[in-house]
Amino acid sequence: MKKQILAGIIAGAALISLAACGSKSSTSTSDSSKALSGKIISGGSTALQPLVQQASTEFMAKNPSVQITVQGGGSGVGLTQTVAGSFQIGNSDIFAEEKSGIDASALTDNKVAVVGFAPIVNTKTKTDNLTQQQLIDIFTGKVTNWNQVGGSDQKITVIGRTAGSGTRVNFDNFALGKAAEVNGPTQDASGSVVQMVGQTPGAISYVAFSYLSTNPDVKALSIDGVKPTDENVQTNDWKVWSYEHMYVNTKKVTAAEKAFIKYVSNDSSDLKKLGYIAVSDMKVDRDSSGNVTKK
Repeated sequence: MKKQILAGIIAGAALISLAACGSKSSTSTSDSSKALSGKIISGGSTALQPLVQQASTEFMAKNPSVQITVQGGGSGVGLTQTVAGSFQIGNSDIFAEEKSGIDASALTDNKVAVVGFAPIVNTKTKTDNLTQQQLIDIFTGKVTNWNQVGGSDQKITVIGRTAGSGTRVNFDNFALGKAAEVNGPTQDASGSVVQMVGQTPGAISYVAFSYLSTNPDVKALSIDGVKPTDENVQTNDWKVWSYEHMYVNTKKVTAAEKAFIKYVSNDSSDLKKLGYIAVSDMKVDRDSSGNVTKK
């Protein structure tokens, strides 16, 4: 009888021990796989918008407690609103240090991709290549007819970008040698630029590679015989490109924001499909002053 009682006590103790271990294990698993949640407004660059929009749809499907709203407005808006706290993520084609009036120290940079920018014209324009000087002369108003650069007798309509556009900053810096664009019609969104050029014979503007295939009525131009391709961007043979940044407010960043940014930068299939280049595929690096070095 004593042996049976002792055996019962030992068995009971073992069950209590196992239950305690099971409780610990369950708690640990729950803590380590805590679901992401929260609301995120990611806005700014329209050059980066197609990638962020696609990634947000996929990310929310996998994380239903996270709500992401993607907006445009331009890189300047993205940076300004993230410092102000209205955006949780500021999408930008330029470094925060390049934007006047921005406290770059208040933001944390995340380079998620690279994108090239190209001059585009209406497909009826009988020109496929311009020298850089011809491009500068067109955008500064010195050349006003396509027959002045080897094309047909047709008036050139220059469509620019608004002052807060990161696409404009990069195009002016690396395609126009920092020349000042002529005053004329402007658009604040890449999609609107493509639409306007496609509807306007003789028009010229510029957009990110991510918009080159969105309208059959526009085509990209080569510069000095160099074609606007990913391969040429990777080696800096095509010099009109930038990093795509997703900035966060350093003091307010959340786990959901960090996870979403990581998802965007690792979204290799959408990167290539939508016209972007992975940062890891670049053979060169560029700093906020525009200096390029080989990796």
